[in-house]
Amino acid sequence: MRASPVPPLAIRPPPQPGDRIGILAGNGRFPIVFAEAARRMGLEVYCAGVLGMTSEDLPAACTNFIEAGFGKLGKAIRYFNRHKVTRVVMAGKIEKTKLYERFRILRNLPDWRTLHMLFWYATKNHADDTMLTAVIREFQRDGIDFESAVDLVPELLVKHGFLTRRKPSSAQWRDIHYGWELAKAMGGLDVGQSVVVAEQAVLAVEAIEGTDACIKRCADLCPRGGFTVVKVAKPQQDRRFDMPTIGPQTIKSLAEAGGRVLAIESDQTIILDQAEAIELANRFGIAIVALNAEEIRLQLAS
Repeated sequence: MRASPVPPLAIRPPPQPGDRIGILAGNGRFPIVFAEAARRMGLEVYCAGVLGMTSEDLPAACTNFIEAGFGKLGKAIRYFNRHKVTRVVMAGKIEKTKLYERFRILRNLPDWRTLHMLFWYATKNHADDTMLTAVIREFQRDGIDFESAVDLVPELLVKHGFLTRRKPSSAQWRDIHYGWELAKAMGGLDVGQSVVVAEQAVLAVEAIEGTDACIKRCADLCPRGGFTVVKVAKPQQDRRFDMPTIGPQTIKSLAEAGGRVLAIESDQTIILDQAEAIELANRFGIAIVALNAEEIRLQLAS
């Protein structure tokens, strides 16, 4: 069975005050930050949160909110149809580790729409891009298009430059350069978006556990600390889902594990609660730098 090409990004005019936007929400602060920004734009926000994953603060940020189980795409689709929502964004991390818990089938019993998605659209593998693209296809069958949250709220993307008072040392710049290409390679394989590097050796590669858990592992792998985290967008990043995201919790995890540098891709990375994240980094003596691919190529060539 061959899957059809990746569904294209819907081209629509920007939403106007009074329009409705939907959120298919996972965990973390991102759904809340997006919902609050959309409400400030005068939009009505209808959110279907993944059961057991979303923050307890999310419903208050939305016009209307429901929870739907991990395997209940049909419930989310009916919810958006009922409220005449045809534009939806994905926001927040989906905790795929829950798919590998005991009794996962009973806890995440799929409905008919989820089974249809798995049978027709998720035939290649169950990697992030494959599964999230399959979700987009299933919703499109009902005329519901997914759009990029960062296209609707571009101020969430981090700009190029140094974000903190502290800057990387020469040795840390070498780690950044080394980690950048590795992170891009891992992203191209749809494994993860982050690598942790010390003295131009890889300590850890992000996979299903997510960035914060990847960083925390390095407290045992590199007890002396001082390592560098490089987080980038995938080479063919679909901006509708899985955009690299950091926030205050990332900085706390880095400080607790002993990391000293966070290098992220400018104009491709979401930074949540930016003022708080930068204040924490300055307090802990952590350097944050936002780069782009061209700068990395020039530095590697020099």
